[in-house]
Amino acid sequence: MSFLVISLLAATFVAANPLSTYPYDARARSSVAYAPMTAAVHPHGTVNNSYIIMLKDDVAPVLMQNHLNFVQGVHAADALFGELDGLSHVYDGHVKGYAGKFSSETLHQIRQMPEVDYVEQDQIVRTMDIDVEPDMLVESAETQKNAPWGLARISHRARLTFGTFTKYEYSKEGGEGVDVYVIDTGINTKHVEFEGRAHWGTTVPQGDTDEDANGHGTHCAGTIASRKYGVAKAAHVYAVKVLGSNGSGTMSDVVGGVAWAAKAAASKAAEALKEFALTGKTSHKGSVANMSLGGGKSRALDDTVNKAVDNGLHFAVAAGNDNRDACNNSPAAAEKAITVGASTLGDERAYFSNYGPCVDVFAPGLNVLSTYIGSETATSSLSGTSMASPHTAGILAYLLSLYPSATFDPAVTPDLVPPALSSPAFSASYWVKTYAIAHSSLPSWASAFFPPPALVDEIVAPIPGTPKTLTPKQLKLALLALSTQDVLSTVPADTPNLLIFNNATA
Repeated sequence: MSFLVISLLAATFVAANPLSTYPYDARARSSVAYAPMTAAVHPHGTVNNSYIIMLKDDVAPVLMQNHLNFVQGVHAADALFGELDGLSHVYDGHVKGYAGKFSSETLHQIRQMPEVDYVEQDQIVRTMDIDVEPDMLVESAETQKNAPWGLARISHRARLTFGTFTKYEYSKEGGEGVDVYVIDTGINTKHVEFEGRAHWGTTVPQGDTDEDANGHGTHCAGTIASRKYGVAKAAHVYAVKVLGSNGSGTMSDVVGGVAWAAKAAASKAAEALKEFALTGKTSHKGSVANMSLGGGKSRALDDTVNKAVDNGLHFAVAAGNDNRDACNNSPAAAEKAITVGASTLGDERAYFSNYGPCVDVFAPGLNVLSTYIGSETATSSLSGTSMASPHTAGILAYLLSLYPSATFDPAVTPDLVPPALSSPAFSASYWVKTYAIAHSSLPSWASAFFPPPALVDEIVAPIPGTPKTLTPKQLKLALLALSTQDVLSTVPADTPNLLIFNNATA
């Protein structure tokens, strides 16, 4: 048995050091095997001559650079070189690709390159609000009177009454240590209700300014984290501007905004792990993103959102305001995000809210009061699934910060790890001890060919402790399980009848 263990461990060491191979097969794509052009309806309009080109996930950095050089060369030689801008975005993070304005001839050559996965024509996206106030008082650490009805609703299981419809029950620590990226029109970061917790992240549209000239993004950020109107009153919000003052923008800019947020969140997570390794603690609890916007179906956006979730970014997105199947819209169709429909004070599905199997949950979205632009104290009441999604992003931040606690400590299964493999019998320490016993049984001449147990312990043993948190998949499942069931009317049969809940009351 000891020799069997030695053999298995030796094989593990060998497998951990594969022979190096060149990561790319340079065979040209067949003359008829063009990268596909994804087809979709663009309800808000198409951006002429503008394309999003997504590369295959395994493309090597050197190949990607060579490809970009090729594209720039082909574009420079094009007869329309002076009329089209060429490259406008490069996505080089959790997704690989780029966007730009190219002629049909340049696009023809791009689609022949074997590293290209697919091409999508750029389109216009818009905010998800529609056209359709007393001072707030935080009375105590965990009760806010005269709160917006939406905050009251998500903190009570039962239908709101005269005694509860302006009362928000919550934990004052909700949101601490969580960053929320608001991918929208920007944020009025100087608004007093953010208490210095609002920051400018990035402005994606070229030539645009670092300000919210529309108000939509500020309103969403206020619902997420502001003092009077926010779900998670201790969270920090970051403006990721992808839409202009008219509330619209391009799909390529939106993809770029998601890529930026995912990279920023990954960097923050890496810093937190380093801090924890050095000190045994970290204040960072995780990152969330909110996207209260939408357009026609976009594989590029859905893929970028799903891969951001896979990389640890919790995501809430608006279902859309067309009173139709949300699966026809992006990012509402991104399966790994939490897609949010809108509910009313009377516990109905809002008349405009999209529905269907792509909707995960509902949240307040009609006549929602929050922060706005125009001054440092401005407010506005808006409606739409744009207002429902930030309630849910706020809940994600709220629950992330409180986990694990008496308020929120769900039983979760480790992602992609079978329960049997998480038992003590399969721990690293078990294998190290087994190896040590097997090593001591070897003749002296044989033991010289295997590493000493101390070295194996150093290699195999895990880093002591990591911050306890939830993956996006785990938190999504926990949020849905926590939600109040079957309280909304006019919800179609193929749509989950769930309303978000913060677990602050019975």
